[in-house]
Amino acid sequence: MGDFDGLVAVVTGGASGIGAATASLLVERGARVAVLDLDVDDVPSDRLGVVCDVSDSASVRSAIATVVAHLAGIDVVVNNAGIGAEGDVAANDEDEWHRVLDVNVVGMARVAAACLPYLRESRSPAIVNTCSVVALVGFPNRALYSASKGAVAALTLAMAADHLREGIRVNAVAPGTADTPWVSRLLGRADDPDAMAAALKARQPMGRLVTPEEIAHTIAHLASPASSATTGTIVPVDGGLTGTKLA
Repeated sequence: MGDFDGLVAVVTGGASGIGAATASLLVERGARVAVLDLDVDDVPSDRLGVVCDVSDSASVRSAIATVVAHLAGIDVVVNNAGIGAEGDVAANDEDEWHRVLDVNVVGMARVAAACLPYLRESRSPAIVNTCSVVALVGFPNRALYSASKGAVAALTLAMAADHLREGIRVNAVAPGTADTPWVSRLLGRADDPDAMAAALKARQPMGRLVTPEEIAHTIAHLASPASSATTGTIVPVDGGLTGTKLA
């Protein structure tokens, strides 16, 4: 028996990285899982793959309708889809600011809003948003990305307050630098990938990148019915970056 037995979970951005690790863990722990992503060709057969663009309201509504038609409800929403951005406050034009905020923030709102009618019918409703350590600590050359994840942190707390009386728990996980496809692409563009990789590892007190599986376990903990008293919480998974100072 798993703690997610009988529950249906939706994972956006679930085809790779943190989302894929989360989807795998939720399946392992008994959930029926729907993966929403732009490309679901490689989604394993033990979960439902549904094409979804979180920046498009019609796409989101259609994807959620497909999930409900196939799985007969929604109990857990993992709002994980997101995109990165580099540079200081002047590095990205207004179109890019709108694009990143639309995906990383408004996209979560679109998905949550579409799922609310089904969460209200669930016996164990939960939403977990993927935030980031950059919402809690200032990092250089991450102005736009930090702004988007700071908004996710605020959105998480506001949603937790709005839906507390309905029994819908809303929490977030705030990963540090993780071994994800986006970080791999970042290293691929660097002048000295080895030096950059060493710097990314060194800024986390544990001296290494966080794994998607470690983040997935925290997401599952927050989403689990066993965490029924936890809401309005943002949990860092960052190798000690926000909570420790070793020198």
